[in-house]
Amino acid sequence: MTLEDWYRQDRLPHIYCAGCGNGTILNATLRAVDALGYDINETTFVSGIGCSSRAGGYTSADSLHTTHGRALAFATGVKLVKPKQHVIVFTGDGDCSAIGGNHFIHACRRNIDLTVVCMNNNIYGMTGGQGSPCTPKGSITTTTPYGMQEQPFDLCKLAEAAGANYVARWTSFHVKELSEAIKTGLETPGLAFIEVLAQCPTAYGNKNKLRQPTQMIEVFRNNAVKKAKADRDAAAGIPLEPGKFIVGEFVRRANPPLGVVKE
Repeated sequence: MTLEDWYRQDRLPHIYCAGCGNGTILNATLRAVDALGYDINETTFVSGIGCSSRAGGYTSADSLHTTHGRALAFATGVKLVKPKQHVIVFTGDGDCSAIGGNHFIHACRRNIDLTVVCMNNNIYGMTGGQGSPCTPKGSITTTTPYGMQEQPFDLCKLAEAAGANYVARWTSFHVKELSEAIKTGLETPGLAFIEVLAQCPTAYGNKNKLRQPTQMIEVFRNNAVKKAKADRDAAAGIPLEPGKFIVGEFVRRANPPLGVVKE
């Protein structure tokens, strides 16, 4: 089986806007799945509602396109009924951390054997460009025309504190690192959470002077600080600069998971 076999060719080209980062994330995910030699009949993709949630429909494996915020609840059901199945969840920052917030923290707390790929474009891209719980402070959206006044969630810290066994963050610029992180997450028993910062030039960029996809990619490239460097700087008393964010692997542990079949 080749990488191309994981795609439903009859569904291509995809419906994502020009310059959207979600297609890159889908490709990185399928590259990880292919590298592990998974059987297409033993792999299931689950998604909720939003731009991110269209990704599962482009795979040749079984997929569930579920209700808003409930992807992790459905994925939990799949895993408990078919514990040998590889279950991968595609979700977005709104789907995962707003209406799906309770499902997210409790899936991490239970440490269910799922791999969650969160496409964080900092906005509700599909439903009108509203601010999400991850919209950066000061950003313009349709619901924050004078700038977001609320502090955003740090989804990786939330996943770590709630109990996930594997937590990492990359961007759609860091393609190789992202694919490797997803592969590691798939190999780690328990809940694996991989946050991916993705560009949305249509809903987010247009209102925040980042209309070109390349501008948003430049933001990722120029402001991402790898965790090893961030740790060295913190030890030396050097704070993270405003606008910078940390990428890399935050957690890899072996707490007892749910949904793992003992051979």
